[in-house]
Amino acid sequence: MPKIAKLLSPVEVNRLRMVGWHAVGGVAGLLLQIRAPAQMGAPTPRSWVLRVRVAGQRQVVGLGPYPQVSLAEAREAAKKLVAEARQGVDLRAKKRAQRSAAIAAAARSKTFTECAEAYMEAHSRDYSNDKHRKQWAATLQTYAYPVIGQMLVAEVTMRDVLDVLLQQTECPDGEPGKLWYVKSETANRLLGRLKAVLDYATVNEYRTGNNPATWKGYLDTQLPSPRKLQEATHHPALPYSLVGDFMPKLRANDSISARALEFLIVTAVRSGSVRAACWQEIDFGQKLWIIPAAHTKTRQEHRVPLPRQAIELLKAVPRIAGQDVIFPSPRGGPLSDMALSQLMRGMRERGELPVDAVPHGFRSTFRDWAAERTRYPDDIRKAASGHAVGDRVKEAYERTDLLEKRRQMMTEWANFLDRPSALASTKVASLRRDAA
Repeated sequence: MPKIAKLLSPVEVNRLRMVGWHAVGGVAGLLLQIRAPAQMGAPTPRSWVLRVRVAGQRQVVGLGPYPQVSLAEAREAAKKLVAEARQGVDLRAKKRAQRSAAIAAAARSKTFTECAEAYMEAHSRDYSNDKHRKQWAATLQTYAYPVIGQMLVAEVTMRDVLDVLLQQTECPDGEPGKLWYVKSETANRLLGRLKAVLDYATVNEYRTGNNPATWKGYLDTQLPSPRKLQEATHHPALPYSLVGDFMPKLRANDSISARALEFLIVTAVRSGSVRAACWQEIDFGQKLWIIPAAHTKTRQEHRVPLPRQAIELLKAVPRIAGQDVIFPSPRGGPLSDMALSQLMRGMRERGELPVDAVPHGFRSTFRDWAAERTRYPDDIRKAASGHAVGDRVKEAYERTDLLEKRRQMMTEWANFLDRPSALASTKVASLRRDAA
């Protein structure tokens, strides 16, 4: 057992300046360690240590910096540790365990908002486009954060998830109602996002136990299925039997939005790809539009065969110096996602569009035409829409996008668009046997 040194007063301890170990008395083995400063003029580091024997082996345990830890506090802490050492407690192992527990406690103090933002950052490359990323964040900010955002993620229960899903919100008709019942599609997407964030928290050991946002066996015992609450809604589309009469009215509009919508209809491509289209993506020699993966929803390059009508349209679009986007907005850069919708809304108000429809609905118009008026196989129709063809095994071995077969179909579609409805309703010529 170390010798008990002279009992120093707080004033005497404060005067110690020599580099080394200084016994301060009161508790055997209690020392003030003074180290040389890291650089000239820097404060001299001083801290408390306790040297004590545990099961015949000497251990040195830190008690904190001086003067943040006073002489009286150091002596009191040293007395407790010496008593534990006499009982055979491994002081260093105990301190490591306490440090680990503190780190774990800090990790468990993560709030739902912190975990949600960390999850979105980790999955930033997973979103199909910037709009999708913003929708993901906006849904949580609007509905989840006000209810559970500041809660510790470890404490979120199924009841808290229900509070999010059953909060009061405004119905489409202006009347208040519970989110799950009046906006079931939004609420179902929100539920999936809650589950993803809570899964992330569990994997990172910020919480334990079952995920309270799980549907099967948990929330399905508390809520009706969203499928039973609301029939699936589809983008309103113009019937293909009327598209032949619509095209001349659209072509009479000389705006850049009208040209973008016409290109969308002829190519049957998504609005986002059309609005982001650049001149460098067009191969006039091969009559091909090569959409880069960054401009597609599937995040895969998509080749689009361009019929004569699409080529003529592109050649008629004026090129603006320094502007690579084919259909630029008045302020430069791509058209907004509302530009084509506003164009169609105006045509509807003027009687140029006979039914309610939206730009994305023209993909349905094309698919209905291809399914009912042609004999092209489903694989070709899907490939034309930029969808995956076949199962994963088939995709692995048949690495073709059926370009030439699609070229023939898209030519027939463009010719169909040029016909007035009275003629467009006639049966499209059958495919040659070798095109099937």
